[in-house]
Amino acid sequence: MGILVICSYRPKPGREDEARALMAAHVPLLRAHKLITERPAVQGVAADGALMEVFEWASAEASRGAPAIPEIGAHWKKMAGVMDFVPLASLGEAQHPFAHFTPV
Repeated sequence: MGILVICSYRPKPGREDEARALMAAHVPLLRAHKLITERPAVQGVAADGALMEVFEWASAEASRGAPAIPEIGAHWKKMAGVMDFVPLASLGEAQHPFAHFTPV
């Protein structure tokens, strides 16, 4: 059984375009390594410019093992260079029962 994950990122000032490009490449990379399911992923942007994505890990083992794959580790390092990985609760939208995001 898969595991749904909601990821939230805050682009660093002036790095918004890079952050969006890296997020756009994230799901295809995970899928290429068969770490996530074929369930359609959803990506969005918050009113303050924070980014979010929802996808389904194939398993807990896939989630835990992803950092050991060099290509994924390198991608996550690039992501960390242009955005902060933040708790979903830090997004204003997450303070409401029905969080609304603009689709990317």
